[in-house]
Amino acid sequence: MQGIKRKLVYVGGYEVLGLVVGTSVMTLLTGDAFSDTGPLALMISVVATLWNMGYNSLFEAWEVRRNDRTRTVWRRILHAVGFQITLVCFLVPLIAWWLNITVVHAFLLDIVFIVYVPFYTLAYHWAFDKIFGVPNSARNDADSSEIVAKGGPTPSSDSHHGEVESDTDGASRIPIGVNSPSVSDRS
Repeated sequence: MQGIKRKLVYVGGYEVLGLVVGTSVMTLLTGDAFSDTGPLALMISVVATLWNMGYNSLFEAWEVRRNDRTRTVWRRILHAVGFQITLVCFLVPLIAWWLNITVVHAFLLDIVFIVYVPFYTLAYHWAFDKIFGVPNSARNDADSSEIVAKGGPTPSSDSHHGEVESDTDGASRIPIGVNSPSVSDRS
């Protein structure tokens, strides 16, 4: 699955699951009624959805310009942490305004999500790639040729999945995802 369809399925699943968890956690943390935290969680979800689409597009535009496009653990961590840090800049003022609290108090309230969301994002993105295959932006040239030759992504074609490889500098790399193994992630 590629393009806008991939992005919509990814973001839709991510936000629905996030909305359920977020509303429950926000209700527990604030002690407010679900009727107060539910609309806030929905607004947070809308902001997060819009930013998720934008952030993923920017990330993939950056990723496609790398010499090695393999989604390594470090690249996935960069993606998850970068998304969360930028999202906080949008959400803390919204939380402060909605709950009529200071920005500092809203930030303290948001710390639970600041810690949780990168792990959730990493796990969700990894699982999504396992189920639907990685996007073309994360495929190296050999993978791109294979996609064209076979008419689409082929998650089962990775004969090296999970094997540890050695780079020319002797460092071990563990390829993550369904595309061919990386030599290195120097970008």
